[in-house]
Amino acid sequence: MNQLPIIDIAPLYETAETGWAEVANQINQACREWGFFYIKGHPISAQRLEQISQAAKAFFALPVAEKLKIDITQTVHHRGYGAVATEQLDPALPSDLKETFDMGLHLPADHPEVLAGKSLRGPNRHPDLPGWAALMEQHYQDMQALAQTLLRAMALALGIERDFFDKRFQAPVSVLRLIHYPPRDHATSAEQKGAGAHTDYGCVTLLHQDNAGGLQVRNVQGEWVDAPPLEGTFVVNLGDMMARWTNDRYVSTPHRVISPLGVDRYSMPFFAEPHPDTPIECLPGCQDDAQGAKYPPTTCAAFLLSRFADTYAYRREEGAAK
Repeated sequence: MNQLPIIDIAPLYETAETGWAEVANQINQACREWGFFYIKGHPISAQRLEQISQAAKAFFALPVAEKLKIDITQTVHHRGYGAVATEQLDPALPSDLKETFDMGLHLPADHPEVLAGKSLRGPNRHPDLPGWAALMEQHYQDMQALAQTLLRAMALALGIERDFFDKRFQAPVSVLRLIHYPPRDHATSAEQKGAGAHTDYGCVTLLHQDNAGGLQVRNVQGEWVDAPPLEGTFVVNLGDMMARWTNDRYVSTPHRVISPLGVDRYSMPFFAEPHPDTPIECLPGCQDDAQGAKYPPTTCAAFLLSRFADTYAYRREEGAAK
């Protein structure tokens, strides 16, 4: 239990579907034992990932005043720039040593769900950089497609309808995030981590990371195991929403980022989340007479917003003001 599984998902893209069952079996085992695994054989090109990496570096190198033009704390739908220490993923430690950019499904200001004040719905807030918006919007769509391909394999593994997740991921609240971790010597104290120990909130996360390293995953023995960058792969992990859906058959595993010494770290996670009104309740086949549903039903939006309030000070302040 000291190395994450590596799964080749290329068979999921072949015309003949003879390899689907084997891939689904490997994913099923990884989700039960780790909640984390690498994937290779995906369709996202190295050229695209390099473009995203260079764009991220250009954005985070901007003056703080320029980045704060899209300050995430000034929005009601959680889009834009999060300055260093905006997040506190581990409540026992100082706020995280990282800065972020968040975007989601772009809905214009006159969209019915935006006009109705639906949570987490609204337009993206992009920086004024040449080619940025088109590149990020396309990458968002491509990452959503990759996530839903994986979810079809998970549906097969869970014995539910193959399009179960597709139906629930129409107009999703998935988030593409860019993260910059300054070198560890910028920390305010020895206890400040790049990202404190936490579990992800949502369904499935797909992470592209640079070569700096620093990601660690806690195994079933409670030991922190390195999840180093492997060329041509994404790290995939499950979030708390998937754990609730599967009644903890699939595990949402704690992980953290230790900021590297002397170098900046950049990563690009994609958090795949369903439509905000999607009911989150125990899936068929994940409970029986011996083990009933562990969690009460909720919705995607309600669950995500409750977790945001635990992580972001500005969300807690908004809640207290209401």
